[in-house]
Amino acid sequence: MIIPVKTAAGGYDIYLERGALKRAGEYFNLNRKALIVTDSGVPQEYAKTVAAQCKDAVIYCFEQGEASKNFDTYKEILEHLVTGGFTRTDCVVAVGGGVVGDMAGFAAASFMRGVDFYNIPTTVLSQVDSSVGGKTAIDFGGYKNIVGAFHQPKGVIIDSDTLKTLSSRQISNGLAEAVKMSLTHDAELFAMFEQENFDIDTVIERSIKIKRLVVEADEKESGLRKVLNFGHTVGHAIESNTPSLYHGECVALGMLPMCSDSVRERLVKVLNKLNLPITVECDVQKIIDTMSHDKKMAGDTISVIFVEKVGEFDITNLKFTDFANTIKEVYEG
Repeated sequence: MIIPVKTAAGGYDIYLERGALKRAGEYFNLNRKALIVTDSGVPQEYAKTVAAQCKDAVIYCFEQGEASKNFDTYKEILEHLVTGGFTRTDCVVAVGGGVVGDMAGFAAASFMRGVDFYNIPTTVLSQVDSSVGGKTAIDFGGYKNIVGAFHQPKGVIIDSDTLKTLSSRQISNGLAEAVKMSLTHDAELFAMFEQENFDIDTVIERSIKIKRLVVEADEKESGLRKVLNFGHTVGHAIESNTPSLYHGECVALGMLPMCSDSVRERLVKVLNKLNLPITVECDVQKIIDTMSHDKKMAGDTISVIFVEKVGEFDITNLKFTDFANTIKEVYEG
């Protein structure tokens, strides 16, 4: 299946197909020098499979984990591009999860003011979320994604066969983002999660199409795209204070204060089914203090996404004190 994405910065195709990794040379222009960026948590056979389809490939692998999403890793990627003699006509290919995509994408965005970037996400989280949108970033000063750029890929391959090596926890971690999108846009998809069984390929497809709809309407987060922050305002604060939790697990927790009582009741059941957390382990006041530095703050108000009814959402501004009280009620109640 080909899912086209059209933006002002240029269109590209998402190839959603089992086994597509072995056909990267058909879908991407790899008849040139390519820096393939991956990390130690990704089976090395994936990067090697892509490299074998390139005219001239260099593989750079960094240590897996959010801790590597920093200036040191970014510098090492740039050093490979410079010392390897890469030019504006060459490309960068990400093979891995969201951290790999962010690092490779940001390096591609800034090297020589921008070179071609291809993305091959290999986790559920990156396939349903960061595969679409062109947001690239690194962490700095204790804040997630605070330094970055919009840099749309030239193409994306989503091969769900790459999910076979993931743990059940990592699968659930990624599905949290799909649940997020279903709550704001797709009541039918949310109902699928409530059923006994669901098809992972269908979940990925519907999630991508939701995000495509949003990104095409608002490429650089000036309006509608803010809906993708549902669960993230609180989730990022939890993530900063609870290193033991994965990103999707924090988003799952972050959605709970941002919906009506009736929606929350259904959401808790789905999160339990997916083995995602429903209670926070860190000090709630620390979460609130961290959120006070959120980039969506404006004076004493904060812009948030609220779900009153499954499949619908509102973008609203709340007084931060009221927002903080809601969080306390949900997490401490």
